[in-house]
Amino acid sequence: MRLIQYLDQILLMLNASSVMVAACERGFRLMYELRILDGLVLDGLGNPAKKLNIYLRGDRVELVSPGEVLPADETLSAKRSVVAPGFIDTHSHSDLMLFTDPLAKSKITQGVTTEILGQDGFSVAPVRKDVQPELARYLSGLAGQLDHWNWDSFESYLQQISELRTAVNVACLVGNGTLRALSVGFDRRPADEASLELMRVLVADAMKQGAVGLSSGLIYPPSSYADEQELTELCKVASEYNGIYVTHIRNEADRLIESVDEAIRVAAQAKIPLHISHHKALGKDNWGKTGQTLQKIDSLIAQGFPLSCDIYPYTAGSTMLSAALPPWALEGGPKAVRQRLLDPEQRARIARELEQGAPGWKSYSQMGGWDKIVITYSSARKEVEGKSLAQISKESGVPPAEVAINLLLESQEAVSMVIFHISEDDIRRVLAHESSTVCTDGLLIGNPHPRAYGAFPRVIRRYVIEERLMTLEKAIRKMTSLPATRFGLKDRGVLRSGAFADLVVFDPERIRDTATYENPRQFAEGVNYVIVNGQLIFREGRFTGIRSGRALRRDLVQHQKS
Repeated sequence: MRLIQYLDQILLMLNASSVMVAACERGFRLMYELRILDGLVLDGLGNPAKKLNIYLRGDRVELVSPGEVLPADETLSAKRSVVAPGFIDTHSHSDLMLFTDPLAKSKITQGVTTEILGQDGFSVAPVRKDVQPELARYLSGLAGQLDHWNWDSFESYLQQISELRTAVNVACLVGNGTLRALSVGFDRRPADEASLELMRVLVADAMKQGAVGLSSGLIYPPSSYADEQELTELCKVASEYNGIYVTHIRNEADRLIESVDEAIRVAAQAKIPLHISHHKALGKDNWGKTGQTLQKIDSLIAQGFPLSCDIYPYTAGSTMLSAALPPWALEGGPKAVRQRLLDPEQRARIARELEQGAPGWKSYSQMGGWDKIVITYSSARKEVEGKSLAQISKESGVPPAEVAINLLLESQEAVSMVIFHISEDDIRRVLAHESSTVCTDGLLIGNPHPRAYGAFPRVIRRYVIEERLMTLEKAIRKMTSLPATRFGLKDRGVLRSGAFADLVVFDPERIRDTATYENPRQFAEGVNYVIVNGQLIFREGRFTGIRSGRALRRDLVQHQKS
């Protein structure tokens, strides 16, 4: 027995010596700053989990070792826990909210270490002083309100994020709607050549300054006024800087398939990777159509077309209440919308179409009913938050369509809603698809959608552990290396030597979402540690106060056109 123990000690010494020699050959000090021991490590690439020790120095993972225990300044035990790359939220609306919550508490507690901003055609940069108030009005029901925007260019916004010192990393798209506001304005009309050229220049500037791509929100004015040619021309510029095209497609209901086709044509003509935001089918009449769209996506991927999508794991969506208005009522910007809502004749038409729809346009009430539309935020009437339009109507004796109009007027469009109109089968189908990533699409205002607090743990708990829709390795890949690759985030989303040390340590027995529609501001459980750029942000239920996130910029490598 003593001989065996002696031989084991010699083997351990030899292993440790070989690691130390290798370290010395690389010119490194032997003492690491942080080590994570005895964890079940997932590398983010979909490979099987392995029991490994991880050693950090500075902002990088320096060593991933199968057994050696080497000296470090600080030790974290990951026994009975999973260690993975930090999660990447591919669709987030924290553009302004980070200025009031730089700790990004609802994201860090899920294990999210990077957020992709500038979604749905709405980036908060570039911007001009004459456009900022109207743009802020548009965003008030989507990204919240911030009194002072102390930036103008894309670079100065990223600099503001850097100086803010957020807990999470931030990467940002430049929005087509914002570019339209700066060039064409808020009117429904095609961009003339001068306006289009200005948008081209603004896209190029944003990409040079660090944007990871271009976004469009083709249900939201003024992005919805962009035609296919305009989108293609702007995507061509983003493509020159290795960007990606991220789109909230033009219609996710009756014309879902046609809208996916439009997005594909734009990306194919511009030779740019395509990412479809929160892919789903709205309304019972359209449930199941994701089967057709995913077959189309499969076919294109097989041909080498770079195409992906993301999804939040809930049967309700969420957006600003103004998005429920008929398209014609949104023309001209917030001031024009307000004038229509105040005009008796136009108000009557809006109310009628909110109830009955119009030729070529189906209202949200038609897709689900007034009881399926729940107000989550109203800047003027906090008492209605958490109530459906049907409930508010019953309590007030006012028809639901009139309730919606009154709320928009009273809150100056700063109203958000949750809409229950998605099929669980479609969620499973999209989530299981090889091309999909996970997102929160979180609106962090009022009584928000629970996805802002629980999307990532919900995928792991419900769809991996309980329903076994996919393996944990596959789910973690969707949250890490796949989005990092799609959005050009070099050395992130993977756990290996030399990668940035964005890490999450979670207990697979305890991880779960606790946020509900009734009580959404509840932090997820089961995440033990979160590390961002080598710094411990979150430890066993408490924030350390460290904010080591960075403003990330896409590598400016010329995109290889196919």
